[in-house]
Amino acid sequence: MKGLIEEGSEILKEDGEESVLDAGIIVAGQKVEHYEIAAYGSVRTFAKLLGQTKAAELLQATLDEESQANELLNELAEGIVNPEALIEGELAGAGRN
Repeated sequence: MKGLIEEGSEILKEDGEESVLDAGIIVAGQKVEHYEIAAYGSVRTFAKLLGQTKAAELLQATLDEESQANELLNELAEGIVNPEALIEGELAGAGRN
């Protein structure tokens, strides 16, 4: 996970169109969310197999929160950031011709 966080930090240091960098940050954030979803899902399953019902319920609640965070990032990317990044990228490319 450390590498994923470092990846987001590296994006913040880059020069470029703001919305393109924002899109990169969202990608890095989604990588973290997906990693966490996989981890919590696996541990929840182990808790269920071990008969740890309360732990499994708490892990499921956390898994639900991580899934909601990922969905919010999807909505932000698809609804705002990615379209802006595409437009800014096209405008920047047109200015180079």
